[in-house]
Amino acid sequence: MTGSVVVVAHGATVPAAAVGLLRSAGVYAASDVDASLFGVPSLPAAISGDVVLITDSVASPEATALVAAGARVIETPVAPLVEAAEVMDTLRSPGGCPWDAVQTHDSLRQYLVEETYELLEAIEENDREALREELGDVLLQVLFHARVAAEDATEPFTIDDVARDLVAKLVGRHPNVFAGAARVATAGDQELKWEELKQVEKQRRSIVDGVALGQPAVALAAKLGQRSGRAGIPLDLFPAGSAPAAQLFRTAATARRAGTDPEGELRAVAKQFARDVRAAEEAAREAGVEPSTLEADGWRKFWP
Repeated sequence: MTGSVVVVAHGATVPAAAVGLLRSAGVYAASDVDASLFGVPSLPAAISGDVVLITDSVASPEATALVAAGARVIETPVAPLVEAAEVMDTLRSPGGCPWDAVQTHDSLRQYLVEETYELLEAIEENDREALREELGDVLLQVLFHARVAAEDATEPFTIDDVARDLVAKLVGRHPNVFAGAARVATAGDQELKWEELKQVEKQRRSIVDGVALGQPAVALAAKLGQRSGRAGIPLDLFPAGSAPAAQLFRTAATARRAGTDPEGELRAVAKQFARDVRAAEEAAREAGVEPSTLEADGWRKFWP
């Protein structure tokens, strides 16, 4: 069977170099693929002559036997995103990673938050290497949650469903790009159009529907300030009083209406303060003073 060919498919996708072979006689599907996807019969127990075998893995029993007999292998390298999903499946499946196997959507929440903030820090620090790594860590969380969701007994969905919904959303909310609608002139106009389409699509009854109430407080106040500004709610209806919380809300919401990201700005100030603390501590040590003994005047002396 030296003229036989083993075609390694991934899902319903076959290598381009093998498409012509699928029109020939003697095409069969290995036991590890769904024969109906390709419209060919399963490989019979006894065969003679050369065949074209469609398989999911060159390590399948049928493929192994043919390759040992001299069959040629045609395989397209797996796309990295597909490979990442397959690795996640393996880790979650029996015989995989015990820790991965017991995780739930709830237990994974903390990691999603942590990885998101690490990505945010990489962006703020303009660290390209860290940015690449942290994007991968956030992608892992998406793959992980989708894999857990696929096991749900009542409402399962897969990473393919997630991607399919995303494509539909992106296309549907950009009719100016994909459906020949009137062009949008600026990024600001596009943002407004996006919100309008989202309101209609989700049938929202309130301008604050869809605002993530679990986000950091400054970011939440800013988002509410932005949404209320689009609706024409005046500033004098913001929470009143001299309480620190009310003042913080007014500051954050007003800043966002003016085009400033108060969450990012406040984080930048906080990070600079942290750097100043470290610099003062180091200056104190260089002067032979233990930072833990510093009082107000001592901090002022060594403050950068």
